[in-house]
Amino acid sequence: MATAAAAAAAKEASLEASMELHLQRAQAFKEEGNRCYKEGRFRDAVSRYHWALLQVKGLDPSVPFPLQEFGAERASMTSEQERVLHNIQSDCYNNLAACLLQMQHVNYERVKEYSLKVLERQPENVKGLYRAGVAFYHLKDYDKARHYLLAATSKQPKDANVKRYLQMTETQLSSYHQKEKQLYVGMFG
Repeated sequence: MATAAAAAAAKEASLEASMELHLQRAQAFKEEGNRCYKEGRFRDAVSRYHWALLQVKGLDPSVPFPLQEFGAERASMTSEQERVLHNIQSDCYNNLAACLLQMQHVNYERVKEYSLKVLERQPENVKGLYRAGVAFYHLKDYDKARHYLLAATSKQPKDANVKRYLQMTETQLSSYHQKEKQLYVGMFG
């Protein structure tokens, strides 16, 4: 009986050490990605952020663990470890969106996806709100673009980029509503 308890304790300690190692590696990859971003090496930054996310894949206790069906276990996380994990994930997704916006051919669908992942955990994240607004603008969903850009403006009213995109969005919405009005006048006039 004591042997089983000791084996269980050793297994838990091993899972805990593995989890801590994955969090440390993820943090290191994220920081390396930040350095690449500052140096203007956006493709390298993207790969580092993806590596960071791969390090923490499967650790999030709020996400079902597919390997449980096969008897695999996951270490229990402290609230501090969970906070670190979620910060790493949010930072990496936010930074991935920033990198993609710097690319020659921007994948706005991806920018939207990453920004919305940030906003799931941090609904008040100004950069996430702004990037979601930019993505929706370029995807021609001006109502959603306006929603996110207004939220970003309420947090940072003096940000020139946010103001510029909000103004462009308002112009597109106004143009759309004008065309819609003319269409109805033509139909019922």
